Amino acid sequence: MKKVIALTILAVIVIASCKKDDDPITPSPAVYDDTPYELYIGNFPAPEIAADNELTQQKVHLGRMLFFEKRLSALDNQSCASCHRQTGAFSDTSQFSMGTFGDLGGRQAMAVVNLAWNTNGFFWDGRSPTLRHQSLQPIQNPVEMAETLDNVVAKLDQDQMYKDQFIRAFGDESITSERMGLAMEQFMMTIVSNDSKYDRFIAGIETLTESEERGRELFFQEYNPFFQEISGADCAHCHSGINFENDQFMNNGLDSDAEFEDMGRYDVTEDEADRAKFKVPTLRNIELSPPYMHGGRFQTLEEVIDHYNEGIQLSSTVDPAIANTEATGLMLTEEDKADLVNFLKTLTDDTFLNNSEYSDPF
Repeated sequence: MKKVIALTILAVIVIASCKKDDDPITPSPAVYDDTPYELYIGNFPAPEIAADNELTQQKVHLGRMLFFEKRLSALDNQSCASCHRQTGAFSDTSQFSMGTFGDLGGRQAMAVVNLAWNTNGFFWDGRSPTLRHQSLQPIQNPVEMAETLDNVVAKLDQDQMYKDQFIRAFGDESITSERMGLAMEQFMMTIVSNDSKYDRFIAGIETLTESEERGRELFFQEYNPFFQEISGADCAHCHSGINFENDQFMNNGLDSDAEFEDMGRYDVTEDEADRAKFKVPTLRNIELSPPYMHGGRFQTLEEVIDHYNEGIQLSSTVDPAIANTEATGLMLTEEDKADLVNFLKTLTDDTFLNNSEYSDPF
């Protein structure tokens, strides 16, 4: 009798288990969620966030999905992250990035970092006034992703995952290029680097080596053509502030007028004074984002320093402070140059480079 009862109980358990496994699981419907995204800024000043695009967790996540989405390209083989890799400080270590059809671009990929503090246009020539505008340009560029916004919307509209995320981010499943731009703007604004050795030194919790400290002094010290012993590298003339850039467009003496091939800012403004001027890039994580300059002509930091030390070219639009060093160069010794490189390496931020919030969400 006990055996029969035991078998009966076992059968009931098996039947109940089977019924539970066979029952379809109904997923919870996607609902709008405007929970704010808290941007960690550390010791940085609060950035100006557009009033019509306040950061939310769901819009940031959607932007992250789109940043890594290869269907934004014509052959579904390239995403924004293909040319802006986290391991390379969200830049590309190739001189020129390869597009979806194998074409090469004409400028080195700029690092996507601390853009929330950028207030003067995007791209090397500043042709995009906002990140939402900038984020859609590579999609439509025939050399880069070579796709149309209508095709991208149509592809994403076939994926319930994206419809659900647009509901969470915007309140309904309507997928538009305008909303894509807003979401990608939000994600890129959250990519923040502010925990380098230098930041910890400024906070008083880490000490620079003797070489790094000497490099720091040279970096911030002005050039003095009359007294070499107190003359610095004057790097902070252009690479200043929290982001080690000045948000300006400048000619740093790469070429003479006759050698200008890329007109930079001039192509946007058509102002003769802007010929061969380019956006001053951040030096944060610079050790990991070679090659350097808008055309990627220098492979190492040592080459960059040699350019400023002894290789500048005079032209009609070169920055006056740089032109002022042409006669003597910066007068840096080999030890000076080594110390400068060591200081620049203190701007590397391992927390930023390994932050899982910036990685591929798929």
